[in-house]
Amino acid sequence: MESNLHKYLSIIAVLLVIVAVASLMLVQENPIIAHISEQQSNLPVMSYVGRQACVDCHVEQNRLWQGSHHDLAMQEANERTVLGDFNNAELTAHGVFTRFFRRNDRFFVNTDGPDGQLADFEIKYTFGVTPLQQYLIEFPGGRLQAFAIAWDSRAKEQGGQRWFHLYPDEPINAQHELHWTQRLQNWNFMCAECHSTQVQKNYDPLDRTYDTRWSEINVSCEACHGPASHHVIWARRDAGFEQIDVATKGLAIQADERKNVNQNIGSASDTVRSDFSRRSDKEIQMCARCHSRRTPLSDDFHPGKWLDSHAVSLLQPSFYYVDGQIKDEVYEYGSFVQSKMYQAGVTCSHCHEPHSLKLRVAGNGVCMQCHSGNKYDTETHHFHPQSAGSSCVDCHMPARTYMGVDSRRDHQFSIPRPHVAAQLGVPDACTTCHADRNPQWAADTIREWYGHDPKGYQNYAEALHAIRNGAGNAYDRLMGLLEDKNQPVIARATAIEELDLGLNPRLLTTLVDALHDADPLLRSAGLNALGQLPSKQRWLLAEERLHDPVRSVRILAAAMLAEIPSEEMSVSQHANFQEAAREYVHSLRYNADDPGAQVSLGDFHTARGEYAEAEQAYREALFLDKNWVSAYLNYADLLRRMDRDEEGEAVLREGLAHHPEAGVLQHGLGLLLVRKKDISAALVFLKQAVELEPEVIRYSYIYAVALHSAGQSDLAKAVIASALMKAPNDSVLNALRAQLAREN
Repeated sequence: MESNLHKYLSIIAVLLVIVAVASLMLVQENPIIAHISEQQSNLPVMSYVGRQACVDCHVEQNRLWQGSHHDLAMQEANERTVLGDFNNAELTAHGVFTRFFRRNDRFFVNTDGPDGQLADFEIKYTFGVTPLQQYLIEFPGGRLQAFAIAWDSRAKEQGGQRWFHLYPDEPINAQHELHWTQRLQNWNFMCAECHSTQVQKNYDPLDRTYDTRWSEINVSCEACHGPASHHVIWARRDAGFEQIDVATKGLAIQADERKNVNQNIGSASDTVRSDFSRRSDKEIQMCARCHSRRTPLSDDFHPGKWLDSHAVSLLQPSFYYVDGQIKDEVYEYGSFVQSKMYQAGVTCSHCHEPHSLKLRVAGNGVCMQCHSGNKYDTETHHFHPQSAGSSCVDCHMPARTYMGVDSRRDHQFSIPRPHVAAQLGVPDACTTCHADRNPQWAADTIREWYGHDPKGYQNYAEALHAIRNGAGNAYDRLMGLLEDKNQPVIARATAIEELDLGLNPRLLTTLVDALHDADPLLRSAGLNALGQLPSKQRWLLAEERLHDPVRSVRILAAAMLAEIPSEEMSVSQHANFQEAAREYVHSLRYNADDPGAQVSLGDFHTARGEYAEAEQAYREALFLDKNWVSAYLNYADLLRRMDRDEEGEAVLREGLAHHPEAGVLQHGLGLLLVRKKDISAALVFLKQAVELEPEVIRYSYIYAVALHSAGQSDLAKAVIASALMKAPNDSVLNALRAQLAREN
């Protein structure tokens, strides 16, 4: 077998040489290609030129864009742009009296500042336009802060034309993380990238200041199409235009996926079928840069390659319900790629005119572009009168309200499944309108209409629920989802990221497959799942990902493999690791204003044995946000490694002073006290962790072990029994219960 492998590798090597030589001959023998290749460097670097360079040729696109949400995404505050009432209007929220007023031609607000004292603050910019408008206030150090009292710009008869607080139910004061002067309301960090064009954050971590800049204040042409200088050269036939590829016209990306697409409704299915396949994801990626829940990795964004500059979030429980419906503010991408529409080839611009951002057709008409009205826009399909409940979006795109008044549609395009809502407690489109009914009533009604429970396209709610709750059928559910290649990649990637490798040894094969999948989301999910394995096993499985073609995957591999000593790598492996690590550290330093990035930087330096750098990063995280729980925990663990547990105890106690409800800190302090052999004190904190976060089974296990060690075996058994009620199939808990039974 080994000789066959060598023979196979030899054949591949020869083929690679032949291909390389043939490619070289092609360039040498084709004078046009050779000329372009030789002269390409004479063109200036592609750069941003501004909207005015586009409007003469693209008159209609410019007309549609004007007045759009992109056009009005951010504006200088003046008489024309400010919509709110600044004629001494007043609002009291959270015990703070706020007044909005004008001074000459400028707009001000008198409210509580970072010290909690009332002061005057000038409005510098408007932010958004409808259904609400926010206002940005300039602070020292280049900061812009988004004021938390917004103007409801809807019509008065809709409840608008009023000031309202974005967080009416939170007990907010100047120290609260959601206070308008705090980090989470910082425009540079949270908002800027998606409200202006060619934003460069320019954060200086040494003096903790910003020099954030943009080429255009709003979302203009080049925010989507990329820098257009080469396109202008090509269009004007300026010097060097002949060097530009005619196929690209000098554009960084061409949104041509809908070109020559026929939308003929098929007679058999009453749904469009012919010539409708999407040729690539480039248009969707163009939009996803901002219309997604993601983490920016750098300012170096290239249209069509957004996963090189961003890491996308999967269907995490804090963002989505278990069936993939929207929960937190996740925008559209993560929902849309779950949809059957996405799988069928639909792009954003099939429904939305990309310059005005309006629907291409009003009401149900936008859906009837592809679906037959004779079949779907009838009472025989939706069982509702045409005047009520007959809107496609009410059933297939239920809305959720964010920021007080901003109703956003779920782009999952799912079929209502109230029987799933009844089982798993997820939202139900039916009872959203029929608020006086429950999901079981809706399930019974739909079963009466159609004769069965609707299955729908997205069939992973039960699998994710089983995985997250340690159900007895979790393995079978998981394998069913992972093997169903027709299910959305983002759902399968979520399952892989959350899989418990101890559940079944066969899952390791699934993990290996994910690490080599063509889709970067699956490769990233596989890397995240590797955290459960010892470092050397991680290296054997994931070393190849250090030179993955996608940057977000490469840097994740560097983070996962940081514990491997350099001397255990070959020369080429070390070079790959060093380059991926350089990109990873660069991404963290780009986000140096984020305490989460500082914690990740500290973790990376800790894994590499660079303790001084790690300590500096953890300290910086706590300076940026004294409420960042993982900074306390990981910093204390670093101090443990450095034999400085006394300082680590002080760090954990400081964290608990800010977050007494954090079970992870209670647990961490309990473990530290166990190491100090102060078992009685340790038990207090270990118990607190279990009571605060009973769903974290590991806390119950450690608490039970500590109780047993302290001679309190009966109480240990009770803790195990309670935990097994939540996770009856947990192998570690069951093993501990069996051990205690044998000892008795």
